[in-house]
Amino acid sequence: QVQLVESGGGLVQPGGSLRLSCAASLRFFTTYAMGWYRQAPGKQRDLVATITSGGSTNYADSVKGRFTISRDNAKNMVYLQMNGLKPEDTAVYYCNSNKWGTNSWGKGTQVTVSS
Repeated sequence: QVQLVESGGGLVQPGGSLRLSCAASLRFFTTYAMGWYRQAPGKQRDLVATITSGGSTNYADSVKGRFTISRDNAKNMVYLQMNGLKPEDTAVYYCNSNKWGTNSWGKGTQVTVSS
């Protein structure tokens, strides 16, 4: 059974930084593509960033240059370093795993950017 647990969310001022973490209970973690998605109130869930099993990354245009996704295969962890946060980054952030088209999701962590 796949379990993804996010942490690291919180309240931050505009321009600030947060680092989200996702602990993944996955056998053969290195074979999974991992990602972060976010959902703001009243909006659909959107892709933020993904990282393949080989370490290739992809970012939404809105976060390029500000956010960095990484993974630690020895610890079964995925991270999202978020710098230069803006109020429009406010959302619930979800960790995602994908293998052979099968997606799993964590319960999410709230990020609020406000002064």
